[in-house]
Amino acid sequence: MSAEIIDGKAFAAGLRGRVAEKVAELKAGHGITPGLAVVLVGEDPASQVYVRNKGRQTLEAGMTSFEHRLPADAPEAELLDLVARLNADPAVHGILVQLPLPGHMNENLVINAIAPEKDVDGFHVINAGRLATGQDAMVPCTPLGCLMLLRDRLGALSGLNAVVIGRSNIVGKPMAQLLLRESCTVTTAHSRTRDIAALCRSADILVAAIGRPGTITGEWIKPGATVIDVGINRVETPEGKTKLVGDVDFESAREVAGAITPVPGGVGPMTIACLLANTITACCRIHGLPDPEGLTAG
Repeated sequence: MSAEIIDGKAFAAGLRGRVAEKVAELKAGHGITPGLAVVLVGEDPASQVYVRNKGRQTLEAGMTSFEHRLPADAPEAELLDLVARLNADPAVHGILVQLPLPGHMNENLVINAIAPEKDVDGFHVINAGRLATGQDAMVPCTPLGCLMLLRDRLGALSGLNAVVIGRSNIVGKPMAQLLLRESCTVTTAHSRTRDIAALCRSADILVAAIGRPGTITGEWIKPGATVIDVGINRVETPEGKTKLVGDVDFESAREVAGAITPVPGGVGPMTIACLLANTITACCRIHGLPDPEGLTAG
């Protein structure tokens, strides 16, 4: 058996198309152009690539892109002042501060300075609390993208056993909350979990988000399970080049799983697409309009 490959790149392209249609509706029907502001502090090469891609896809969807760059040694107060100005700017409906921040800045302080209604990353403590208590919240983009891929592949998720490997605030915890909302039976595993391989073999849905390349092998996977690989790790090849791999050993896992996301081309493209979708949702809520129907449905 060889697993079905879950094409996140194609799914993300469809989502961006739906976003563009909604942007056109907002412009034509309400005279509103959704705006996304991205803030980059420092010169981290990977962050620069992410910011550039976000800006390009924002413009392609017909939205307004605001990009702000600060030097790595900028005072924390300067960043907080910028966030305050963006909070007050009516043309900005979504604010994203690219992480990680330089060591002298308090990430939680900065994240929680963003107005919750403009927190399109879904990291603000109010949005995290709303998600945990089943209320309407801005949902972190990567877990939201994972959920959309799961719904598309499996339909109803109710009653399935799900194991999430990783407990970060960015992926692991919100992913577990989203799966609970779908009435899955959810276990969160991490570095201190005992006999983690046996636990993973009980999962109908396995989500890997630990940041360690190739950790999950085919021996860890229940036959027919759906595997979502969130990991993006750059490793060196025997030829001295580098390539991107996930947290799952793809070749051994695909021989056991029923479906699996590749790296690259799986979860990665969904993150920016969901960021754009979150900006549309934020825009509608700020202007007192109904949430966009079908935008983030699986």
